[in-house]
Amino acid sequence: MPPFNDDQFSRQLLAEALFYDEEYGALGNVSLIDKESVRERYLASYDPDRDTYLIEEAVEWEELDADEDGEVDYALAVDGQEYGTYETPEAAAEVLMTLARENNLGPSFMILFDEDAA
Repeated sequence: MPPFNDDQFSRQLLAEALFYDEEYGALGNVSLIDKESVRERYLASYDPDRDTYLIEEAVEWEELDADEDGEVDYALAVDGQEYGTYETPEAAAEVLMTLARENNLGPSFMILFDEDAA
């Protein structure tokens, strides 16, 4: 049995997190969080309209209220610009791994629901 590979393990988790369930309107969203500025820096998800995996770089954020219960502990992006599109979740995961390493970013995962699908 080959030795455990941290990179392969992480890439696989990222790729599987970028899912889309049409029946439930559920979308897996991965964010890379800048620990110093405490805000989202990159966001990745499947784009069903374009049938691609999209990574966006955040350019504007909401105000962070760290005292509010139930809120995430980083500022969410409210606007972004396209960083790149990818044909497979594995390709997007590889880019996310590179961005995280190069910029010392941490991961976050959310499931989003399409309100029209409910």
